[in-house]
Amino acid sequence: MNRHATAETAQAKGILGVFQPGSTHMVGDGFPVRNLFPSNDLDRDVSPFLMLDYAGPQYFPPTDHPRGVGEHPHRGFETVTIVYEGMVAHRDSAGNAGVIGPGDVQWMTAASGIVHEEFHEKEFARKGGTLHAVQLWVNLPKASKMSAPGYQTILNGDIPAIELESGAGRLRVIAGSFRGRKGPAHTFTPVELYDLQLNKDHHVQLDLPGGQNASILVLQGRASVNGSHEAGEAELIVCKRSGSQVTVEAREDSRLLVMSGEPIEEPIARYGPFVMNTREELIQAVQDYQAGQMGHLS
Repeated sequence: MNRHATAETAQAKGILGVFQPGSTHMVGDGFPVRNLFPSNDLDRDVSPFLMLDYAGPQYFPPTDHPRGVGEHPHRGFETVTIVYEGMVAHRDSAGNAGVIGPGDVQWMTAASGIVHEEFHEKEFARKGGTLHAVQLWVNLPKASKMSAPGYQTILNGDIPAIELESGAGRLRVIAGSFRGRKGPAHTFTPVELYDLQLNKDHHVQLDLPGGQNASILVLQGRASVNGSHEAGEAELIVCKRSGSQVTVEAREDSRLLVMSGEPIEEPIARYGPFVMNTREELIQAVQDYQAGQMGHLS
């Protein structure tokens, strides 16, 4: 690496801005979400990430009919569901099924095509309770969009947790690495994904790979990045691409989701649950789904 590149990667990232949810809506009847992107038109600045929905926290009364979203398809990307409170059950056309609860992560690779459903887990629905979760969509490069679907259940106990110095808080490594601890998620392109709990008046310095897009979602509390821009609940701090250092300071006890990834510099064509590179590929995705080639749930 040349001297100029070394100097660049040591620089603090600038801040592009702080963004509030661009839309608020229900997904099915079980996921009340605040959307941070794509509703804020941030495609280039957050690539490889495609969508970020912040669900809840919201209390749901007891029911014998679990709420959620029924059978629907995806192609061309991955869905990442992180649960903070509540229990979510998943089932898909590739034969995968599972339940994730507080601290767990589900990483589903739709790739060439999959059909799935997501509902509140039956016992959680029967008792009632608070649902608090995030769903993140991660793009796949063109070379991987038609690869075989996959599924990773990442349980809380499998996620490395690093206690920060001076009682600052705790950081869990879902994907990528932090201070030599590697996260369990398999990714197609370089991604760093951290669940960060930071105590009031404490800070942590993150040294992210140079050239990646980075953003921080404040789930709860209030925090600033690189000594300037502050954000509160359900607000997203988006960094500029240049530089690598991100210092997060908690103004209140805070929980944050740190996302950083290598941009995928390819055209994006979207249509609902399909994300491809061209309009023709989207038409083919719709036709393949209608023809049953992505499977169905029995």
